[in-house]
Amino acid sequence: MKSPPPQPPDSITDQEAQAFLRDGFLVLRGVIRDSELAVLRRAMDGLLAYGLEQVRDHPDYAYGRGHLTGRPILHRVEYVIDKTEEAKVLLGHPYILRSVEKLQGKDFIPTWDSLVIKLPGEGMQVPWHRDAGMECVGDAPIFNVDFYLDEADLDTCVWVFPGSQGWTEERVSEITSREGFSTEGATPVPMHPGDVLLHNILLVHGSPPNTSHKLRRVIYYEFRPAHVELALGPHTPAYIPLKQKVLQSCIERRLASSLASAENPYHYSPPPPFEVHRTQGEELVTYRYPHEEFWRR
Repeated sequence: MKSPPPQPPDSITDQEAQAFLRDGFLVLRGVIRDSELAVLRRAMDGLLAYGLEQVRDHPDYAYGRGHLTGRPILHRVEYVIDKTEEAKVLLGHPYILRSVEKLQGKDFIPTWDSLVIKLPGEGMQVPWHRDAGMECVGDAPIFNVDFYLDEADLDTCVWVFPGSQGWTEERVSEITSREGFSTEGATPVPMHPGDVLLHNILLVHGSPPNTSHKLRRVIYYEFRPAHVELALGPHTPAYIPLKQKVLQSCIERRLASSLASAENPYHYSPPPPFEVHRTQGEELVTYRYPHEEFWRR
């Protein structure tokens, strides 16, 4: 008699959590099942086609100057949760949310949600950088969850400096001031479709320009602890309950999807004073809360 297949873990392990805290990044293989990956790809294909059809005069579609031709190159689409149902359902992924809770605590909120693109032939270089500075970092790590829709090999993958989330600004500037994109001392992070990368916002990372025929798309969701956001920002306190309602709605959408039958659902229950005051099933008018409308400074 065949034994049943092993159940997927509910979250990252204690050992994985410690590795993330030590290195500033963590690779999680095969998190997104093929069925979900396929619908995510189709949804992001639509956003990509819209952004490529013409250079959009729209704040959510970001273009940079191509390193070969100098023409505008699409490299980022913001607020993908507001734009597609599939991205809403992805935010409710229970394994990811329990892993975020393990690292940040029960009061976490989603903040940024973006599609980052390296186009074939002229995918833009991402210089060495940190995603943010120290001014809003509190007692728990702030990090991005990166969902890979395509293969990322040595031509297109991100490179990191392990442990650099703990570096001084002087040491960081030695890397960020390099000319070109020298990978000396850095570690490549190849990824497969369906893999997920967690990376601390203080981790020094970047990627070279893509001159290959390969397309690389990654959905980025950033998470922050609400108590840190309340104390340090960068958003005003009014931002917190709005994003909590976005998260709760997306969890409900995942529960209503065909994906839920094979998952142990996540229950979002932040402690006081961050309880969510929202009626179950309440439809939100928008899932897009522009950051600039909530900046403290």
